[in-house]
Amino acid sequence: MSSINLGSIYIKTALVILLSTLLFGCLASLSYLFPELLIDSFGLVSLRPMHVSAAIFWILLSATACVYFGLNQLFHERINKTMALMQYALWIIAVLGVFYSYFNKQFGGREYWEFNPIWAIPIALAWILFLIQFFRTVSFKIKWPVYLYMWMTGLTFFIYIFIENYLWLIPYFNQNIVKDISIQWKVNGSLVGAWNQILYGSLFYLMDKISGESEMAYSKTTFALYFLGLFNMLFNWSHHIYTLPTQEYIRYVGYLVSMTEWIFLLKTLYQWKAEISEVKKYQSIFAYRFIAAANFWVFLNLIQALIMSVPAFNLYTHGTHITVAHAMGTTIGINTMIILAASFLFMSEPNKTYSKHMHQVFWLTQIGLFMLWLGLILAGIYKGFWQMSERAGSFSSMMEQSKPFFMLFVLGGFLLSVGLGIIGVHLLRMPKLIKS
Repeated sequence: MSSINLGSIYIKTALVILLSTLLFGCLASLSYLFPELLIDSFGLVSLRPMHVSAAIFWILLSATACVYFGLNQLFHERINKTMALMQYALWIIAVLGVFYSYFNKQFGGREYWEFNPIWAIPIALAWILFLIQFFRTVSFKIKWPVYLYMWMTGLTFFIYIFIENYLWLIPYFNQNIVKDISIQWKVNGSLVGAWNQILYGSLFYLMDKISGESEMAYSKTTFALYFLGLFNMLFNWSHHIYTLPTQEYIRYVGYLVSMTEWIFLLKTLYQWKAEISEVKKYQSIFAYRFIAAANFWVFLNLIQALIMSVPAFNLYTHGTHITVAHAMGTTIGINTMIILAASFLFMSEPNKTYSKHMHQVFWLTQIGLFMLWLGLILAGIYKGFWQMSERAGSFSSMMEQSKPFFMLFVLGGFLLSVGLGIIGVHLLRMPKLIKS
């Protein structure tokens, strides 16, 4: 059992789920142009939650892989392999159960977690084992770099928020609509903050590995980012409930939080980019490319987040495709690019060079994602003005007139899926993982 590489097991499984995410996403996007497509079998009502759940599982399993990659290299002998495999088995049960429910149109959950709540039990148990694994593996006798703190807080708060996500099962909460919706929207924002802690921690670990310098992992600027990220995870949900009857200070806190964490992250990435040597950049060229791509998408999503966080604009953007564009930009543009950087760093030789074809595939994914993101924003702007207009026409006419934007969205999604699909298959075909 000592030869098992846990990071490899988790990332390979996550890559398979990524491919299913792309398939469900392409079929769901086609439903915008052809509403009757697959309506007798799945239709958008099933394809959308299948796509969303697969995307969430891709992020969570990949984040787990990143932590195990790090723990395996830092504290190899301390990892309990049996516990890790039990955690993995629980994840497999949960994933199979969730998609079994969707294929049979057995829903019962809430937004983003629309599967039957019973399948949340193995997810929660798997995460509790993960948390126990982390605390029994890390050493408290050493000075912790920032990524260990980020992994710790991300893992801890995720399980707390995940349990909070199911408070709606208790009558005290689900019988009060404002309280119910407030918790639901709060949870969705906070869960993203929790897994961002894990992935941003993984990003700092990657930068440490690529540059060979550890100063950044202990710098005051980096720890300032950590505390801002923690603050964001605790309070960024406040801008998700602007439209609910809440106190004004909640809106002010939401606006303040939205303008902090990303600016510091961007500053740190640019600082690292300026300091890394050309030789080291070349040795890890493909991992570096994906980190640079994440850097670009941080910048774009920062601008979008600032606009969306202004209450006057939020009235127009809330509930439109602009929110979806922001979710796509962060989930794919930032989180997925960080995960792919980790995958190429840990699953290929440091000095491995890639063909011109692979570099073209990289750019295909970036162009496709930009087209998808832009199409959603344009559709969201149109819908925002429609829903705030006193002379708005019917919903069907609004959707019909939005078709050019949806065509851009579908085309971008197709190009993105081709690019990510090629990358995913390439990573799955790698013969072995780099030794710790």
